[in-house]
Amino acid sequence: MTPLRVLVTGASSGFGLCLTQTLLSRGHRVVATSRSKEAISPLLASAPGNAFSFQMDLTNSDQCRDAVAFTAAQLGGIDVLVNNAGYGLIGALEECTEEQISQNIATNFTGPLALIRAVIPEMRAQRFGRVVNMGAAAAIINYPGFAAYGGAKAALEIASEAVALECAPFGISVTTVIPGPFRTNFIGKGMVKAANPIAEYAPTSGKFATLLNTINGKQPGDPAKAAAAIATLIDPEQTPKPPARLFLGKYAFGKAKKKIENLTAELTASEPTGLATDF
Repeated sequence: MTPLRVLVTGASSGFGLCLTQTLLSRGHRVVATSRSKEAISPLLASAPGNAFSFQMDLTNSDQCRDAVAFTAAQLGGIDVLVNNAGYGLIGALEECTEEQISQNIATNFTGPLALIRAVIPEMRAQRFGRVVNMGAAAAIINYPGFAAYGGAKAALEIASEAVALECAPFGISVTTVIPGPFRTNFIGKGMVKAANPIAEYAPTSGKFATLLNTINGKQPGDPAKAAAAIATLIDPEQTPKPPARLFLGKYAFGKAKKKIENLTAELTASEPTGLATDF
């Protein structure tokens, strides 16, 4: 297996940590990013010479470019970008402040987009590259309380479709990984609550927030198995043609099938009205 040169964001916990450990165990070379270097220092000790850290804030476009430049310098190039860093914002749209919404979109959409823009020249020059974006089940069918988070993840997924078409002639692929509920610390530590709770939303977004807390630690998804699946996805020897989307877990597959059913029903119901609008 030829070692790959990989940049992984949000590597201090959850999917990012598990994936970085998996990649290093397979002999790949990784630059792991986090907002705190201390949080990922154990990774460096586990694979000296193959693991490097870079402290960055994903919402800072200059730091995004610096992270790519650092990776290219340390590893002699960059083959794979894994846009894993992100966090949830739970609360009805009215309950969230403008700052909360803009920050969440910057972390889950515009920040990853900036990193993709930064890696494309490196990948285009070598005529090979793989971009993996961590999506969310909320981007398939959204939930009450996830307007900003689900919307940002959906935006990244749709933007990725265009980037994949633009960059296919250069040997660059873009895949959105869409996990169901996995047993990471996303619910416990990766979620911000709306700043202005309103009692009237208790039956909708409030009920969903309670449900999330109830399932925390009981999610059916195994992060180690997800990391193995993603590691296989990025390896051209194992996956010559990556898919546009990779669903992980029974829940995500079921939700995607339900979305297809819903869309089919909506198309059928609206067809007489919609088709009649052409010249």
